[in-house]
Amino acid sequence: MDEIQKRLLMEVADLHGVPEGAYNIRANGQSVARNSTAGIDITSKTDGSGIDIRIKDGTRNQSLHIPVVLSKSGLKETVYNDFYIGDDCDVVIVAGCGIDNCGVQDSEHDGIHRFFVGKNSKIKYVEKHYGSGDGTGKRILNPGTEVTLGEGSTMEMEMVQIKGVDSTVRSTTANLAAGAKLVVHERLMTHGSQSAVSSYDVQLNGAGSDADVISRSVARDNSYQKFDAKISGNAPCAGHTECDSIIMDNARILAVPQLEANNIDASLIHEAAIGKIAGEQITKLMTLGLTEKEAEECIINGFLA
Repeated sequence: MDEIQKRLLMEVADLHGVPEGAYNIRANGQSVARNSTAGIDITSKTDGSGIDIRIKDGTRNQSLHIPVVLSKSGLKETVYNDFYIGDDCDVVIVAGCGIDNCGVQDSEHDGIHRFFVGKNSKIKYVEKHYGSGDGTGKRILNPGTEVTLGEGSTMEMEMVQIKGVDSTVRSTTANLAAGAKLVVHERLMTHGSQSAVSSYDVQLNGAGSDADVISRSVARDNSYQKFDAKISGNAPCAGHTECDSIIMDNARILAVPQLEANNIDASLIHEAAIGKIAGEQITKLMTLGLTEKEAEECIINGFLA
């Protein structure tokens, strides 16, 4: 891998070298490094682009890294990755995609991840998106995530996009069985003329299932954001979705809450707040010696932390 690809790996997966445990590293449309372990097996799909990951029952305290980097202008790909996770597992999965585009053609990666999680498993999934390069070609990322959680399982998802992605449409669907829990933390910043759409559709199908979908975002310059979250309570369950956004300059933000209760014991809550940075916050920081711009950046960094 060249230095640009190594930098992208550090940005999206915090990797400074070959990771421990299982991994599949993809660069410019090809798998460039792969390792399976006793508990995690990675194989290439035979009917298309992507990989199958099978995690055995009882696999605990292990990690899986599956980052993607693109440094070639004009490259466009769609990749399907399927995760078959057994019962009683405890695994951290680090994904993410970085695009460096110094050319005039658009570069695009569409990653479709499907999770089939067994009973009583605990999964942490981290997905970071990052763009760089001084070319006029766009950096486009359209991730799709489909989650099926078995009884008593938990999945925590950290979805981060802070810099450099010109266009993204993130689509996430989830189906939860009895006692399953889904926690999503989304952090997003757009600037320039960037566009970002996040869509969540969570079906709480089992008794005692629980979902918490939280988005924090900052929209700057002339960028556009849309947060569209739907939670359906189809059993005695609890669901909560929250959108908290800072709007700046000439940006636009649309928050679309949807709650559907199909059971008398479904408890569903939505919260949304969009507003500019309070002037008194900036003034207070400026009294400590910061410039107005430094004060704004300090507030934004704290908000997205």
